Amino acid sequence: MAANNKEFEAKSIIARMQRIDKWPLPPSFLAIIAIGYFFTFYDVTDIGFAMPAIAPQFHLTGSESLFLALSIGLIGYVIGSFIIGYLSDRYGRYPMLILTMALMALGSFGDAASLNLDMLIIFRFITGLGLGADLNLIPAYIGEFAPADRRGHLAQITFFLGILGQAVTPFVALAIVPPFYFGWRLLFFIGGLIAVIAVILRAQLPRSPRWLVSHGELNKADDVVSHFEQYLKQKGEELPALTDDEINKINVKTETTRLSFYYLWQKPYRLRMLVFGLWWGLWYIGNYAFLGDAATILSDSGISLASSILYLAIGAIGYPVGALSSWVISDKIERKYIVFIGSILWLIGMVIFGSRINSIALISGSFIASYSLAFLIGIAYMYTSESYPTRARTSGFAMGDGLGHIGGAIGALYLPLWVAQIGFFGGFTFIGITTFIAGIILVVGGSIATRQQLETISA
Repeated sequence: MAANNKEFEAKSIIARMQRIDKWPLPPSFLAIIAIGYFFTFYDVTDIGFAMPAIAPQFHLTGSESLFLALSIGLIGYVIGSFIIGYLSDRYGRYPMLILTMALMALGSFGDAASLNLDMLIIFRFITGLGLGADLNLIPAYIGEFAPADRRGHLAQITFFLGILGQAVTPFVALAIVPPFYFGWRLLFFIGGLIAVIAVILRAQLPRSPRWLVSHGELNKADDVVSHFEQYLKQKGEELPALTDDEINKINVKTETTRLSFYYLWQKPYRLRMLVFGLWWGLWYIGNYAFLGDAATILSDSGISLASSILYLAIGAIGYPVGALSSWVISDKIERKYIVFIGSILWLIGMVIFGSRINSIALISGSFIASYSLAFLIGIAYMYTSESYPTRARTSGFAMGDGLGHIGGAIGALYLPLWVAQIGFFGGFTFIGITTFIAGIILVVGGSIATRQQLETISA
């Protein structure tokens, strides 16, 4: 009887969450989460603009520059997403959201203070640990609070505020990297300050009631949901009454046993693991190759560093435009179709950029690529996260997105070689085709998620 009462109480808490059709926290909390996103995208972008200045100062070879700029960060990203993602499923989203930003602050300040290659490698790795985990945790955290029919919408609002970091970084880099010998250090130091602000603000965030229920902490979950209900009632919102039949239909489990690695390789998650692993692996080939190598490849082709950064900076205006465009349709069109549309646009952008006919082609290609990245990536993050159950959500994300970064390492390391072997046009067109193939895989193998309750998607 006690077990049945506990099960009913767990279902009741989730049912109360599902009946809330508004964001249950003050809007400022979305901004707090977005600051973390802002730093993440700032850091993903800043290394590509810093490397052309770091390489001659540290007397780096081409292979050392590539390893430092991309590979070591990606290694940290994968490890951080796996380890901290697992810890998030075991110990909760809140403490890990604090840890990730603390790691990124430490890494960024260390980057800025590095005196040699070894120091820079260590701190880029630390930054990567936090960055990879944070990109994992944010969509899980938002998804576990947001109502089903607004989950994509709210995720894209946060993503839009965050992606401004990727749009702003090229202009910051243009202002301080070429003119100042220490400009690249300032670029990293600014990132560290942003991360410190995020750590302080995140201390206000509540714990996820869905995570608390999944771990049997029902009293704490009830307190959090009661706070949501009180907040909404104070704002004049009326919450519908729940019947026992509605509550009993809820699919929820409470688990106190440790999550097994093999859990996600059982049905129905096995196919999802494969589909998302292929999607992220193929997507990151082009994504990291373009973000990490484009400025250097342009500079090596005879275009000045300042002009290379300027072309990419103007193109980066596409980031907020793409995020806003996706926000409009985020809960109206199925997730996988939005991502597929973005993959087509990415291919078009790479073909135009690769043509290198003139500065207009480079700026236009960069703009379309930036637009498509922001159009699809926030939706893809949420789509991946919501496809797994609460007790394994960030572990599942880490498996797909984390392993997918192997593709990012491949793209970043090999794009200069592909450009050397098959030409500028061939190299950039190739990294457009890989994303187009990834989009096809997701359309064919992906499940339905838009406007669905989390407990239904992950069943």
